[in-house]
Amino acid sequence: MSTIKVKNKLAIAAVSAALSTLPATVMATNGYFSHGYGIINKGQAGAGVAVTQSAMSGATNPAALAKAGNRLDFGLEYFTPDRTGVTRSDNKSYDGNGDSSFAIPEFAWNMDINANSTFGVVVYGNGGMNTRYKAIPQYAGASGVADTGMNMEQLFIAPTYTFKINPQHAVGVSLNLIYQTFEAYGLGGFCGFKATPCADSGASAASRAGLSDQGKDDSTGYSIKVGWTGQLASNFSMGFAYQTESDMDKFDKYNQLFAEQGGFNIPSNWTLGLAFQPTTAINLMFDVQQINYSDIASIANPNGTGAGTGALGADNGRGFGWDDMTIYKLGAEFVVNSDLTLRAGYSTTDQPIGADDTAFNLIAPAVVEEHFTFGLTYTLANKSELSFFAMYAPENTVNGNSATPGTNGAANISMSQTSFGIGYGWSF
Repeated sequence: MSTIKVKNKLAIAAVSAALSTLPATVMATNGYFSHGYGIINKGQAGAGVAVTQSAMSGATNPAALAKAGNRLDFGLEYFTPDRTGVTRSDNKSYDGNGDSSFAIPEFAWNMDINANSTFGVVVYGNGGMNTRYKAIPQYAGASGVADTGMNMEQLFIAPTYTFKINPQHAVGVSLNLIYQTFEAYGLGGFCGFKATPCADSGASAASRAGLSDQGKDDSTGYSIKVGWTGQLASNFSMGFAYQTESDMDKFDKYNQLFAEQGGFNIPSNWTLGLAFQPTTAINLMFDVQQINYSDIASIANPNGTGAGTGALGADNGRGFGWDDMTIYKLGAEFVVNSDLTLRAGYSTTDQPIGADDTAFNLIAPAVVEEHFTFGLTYTLANKSELSFFAMYAPENTVNGNSATPGTNGAANISMSQTSFGIGYGWSF
């Protein structure tokens, strides 16, 4: 049996193992989307929709796999967010880091079908959120629940096909098969905003049904992602990727927390980017990404109780009040020699949460606005690669505009983040 056939069988076996064992992931950067996808891409702040650097590039732009060749990549990120909140009514600070760090795996495999087309599978965490605070009475009510917080995880499995229109241009499409989980605890203080308000002042488990403390719920669904890459000159390329809004099953256990009776689709988003090589050793990348959070009622509906705001779980019920996000990403790659490549990146955005919407967002304080990153790739003797990245997102704070417990602006929320990761790439 040829070496190529053996390697292909090993790659297929690795894909099967990854799909059966890879856990969902937790992160929070641009809203709840990751700042980048793949160890290499994360080292340049997520910029790179116009380039191919590994099989994980297919998570940013499906068309990138047209130039990836026969390749296997996997990696692991260690992510540490720092989440704090101050309730405005008692001016006490609460630490949301009950779960303080998370391991985030990733996997990608790609293979040439013929000279013009490829097929691959990319497996990654699209995003998520986690908080765990100890004993916030304004949120837990009189339920006796010790902790207040939530955990949301999203896993994407993306079979991807690409086609080269000609040597300069390629298109690709991914079918995103999505699995997400959610759990909320200690939100008995919001029982009065349910469609059926809590029947007892103690906010018992029965009263909290559909709102909080219902254990983990899961949801499956899908979306489509399409992409294009084009080499417009010998040293200049462009890329574009668009992902549709996902069609997800509802979180039935939390049908009186999320709007639309437990709806939580993943918003549509697009990325447009450029790559320019002023020399053979330097590659500069600039991307603009748009995430359309305003299309998802459970994310975008305001926290407030004004005219037109319905009960929790209703179509017009309270949400997290998030705005759309536009993220600007700048990345640079410098080839030191045939063995070593260095990377750096910076991204900036306006976080999505306003001062009128901090109450719910104490459990989802996705307020960071900047990411500073560094990365490198070292080529091994067998031409496989080891890559590394580190990321720091400085602390940002949003101060609520109300001191009344249970109202929409009754908290100050803060977050900062650090992460680092290592990946292995193998061309076969």
